[in-house]
Amino acid sequence: MSSVLLVLQLIVAIFLVAVILMQRSNGGALSGLGGGDIGGLLSARSKGNILTRITAVLATLFFGLSLAISIYFSRMEIVQTSAVDSAAQQQSAATQAPIANEPTEPSESAENPTPAEPEVPVAE
Repeated sequence: MSSVLLVLQLIVAIFLVAVILMQRSNGGALSGLGGGDIGGLLSARSKGNILTRITAVLATLFFGLSLAISIYFSRMEIVQTSAVDSAAQQQSAATQAPIANEPTEPSESAENPTPAEPEVPVAE
């Protein structure tokens, strides 16, 4: 379910960006809000064409999907809190597990044992 929501979110975002980039620039850059003529903002001409309507629909879908994704993931139970915790759990499980194929007789590798951890000089 989460994959479907995330893929839909990605598709809507791509279409939203494409539709916004296809729209004609008026060159005013919020000129109607910054102390200029407010009448142009609320006129019938600003109701827009099909691209602005598609933008509004896609923006609504985008916000709706964002809300659905956040609700979905907030209800999921989090098992692991971080990658460091999971690595520590795996390491402790590996050290506690018995080795099944332990050699009974010493071999050549027993004469030259390799250190379990690399030796790192400690700065004092």
